[in-house]
Amino acid sequence: MNNIDQKHDVFVAIADPTRRKLIHLLASTEELPLHELTPYFQMGRSAVSKHLSILKEADLVTNRKIGRETRYRLNAAPLQEVKDWLSFYEKFWNEKALLLKNILEE
Repeated sequence: MNNIDQKHDVFVAIADPTRRKLIHLLASTEELPLHELTPYFQMGRSAVSKHLSILKEADLVTNRKIGRETRYRLNAAPLQEVKDWLSFYEKFWNEKALLLKNILEE
């Protein structure tokens, strides 16, 4: 996968624990500015801003300017791709568990 594909890949975006925490924080509110997100992390505003940029490139975050302030909001729609991927493996493992159960009951 090249760098261009990775910029828009939701799996790459959610691979980092900081970005997963940002998603969680934004999911629990309508929108937040950077200065309200930063205290949740042991890093500066510019580092948090870079993580938000990666989430934005994957279309997981949108932003809007209000005066000099930028407010960030979660766009959860791309997470459907993750859900679909996980659903396949959930079905796979459920079938394997059922097969094992049937074998053990014989």
